[in-house]
Amino acid sequence: MPDTPPTTGLHHVTNICTDMERTQAFYEEVLGFHTVKMTENYDDPGTPHYYFSATPEGEPGMTVTYFEYPNSQGQPGPGASHHFAIGVEDEDTLREWREHLMDHDVRVSRVRDRTYFKSIYFNDPDGLVFEIATAGPGFTVDEAEPGSEEIDPPNERGGPTA
Repeated sequence: MPDTPPTTGLHHVTNICTDMERTQAFYEEVLGFHTVKMTENYDDPGTPHYYFSATPEGEPGMTVTYFEYPNSQGQPGPGASHHFAIGVEDEDTLREWREHLMDHDVRVSRVRDRTYFKSIYFNDPDGLVFEIATAGPGFTVDEAEPGSEEIDPPNERGGPTA
């Protein structure tokens, strides 16, 4: 490993929405997050910048923020995020989330086996892809030291292809 300064992990993720009120309702009412800050984009004064967190304190690593640009439309591709994932402890909790999302009229995928975890997928009101993923079984499932070798995709090993 290169000699890099230490980090404490992912601090927060910032996304763009077209309607902050709708986004806030989605985070609070559907995901159960807390609005921990309502301010403006310091680099673009006048643009709303809201912070949502899984905890009332909004500590780093648990926070997602949004800028509101009402007349914008994103496009997937290089330089854009594909999706981001929220973690849960186990598959039972994952299935509870799936039912909860469906009860809130959110279209959600079936539970998918991703070898290292199980997950579900859905979209926020602007189409951003969310994933909810289990903690395990973990990255040591097919190698003792994660990242020490290139692993064939599961369908080529005869494993799950969900």
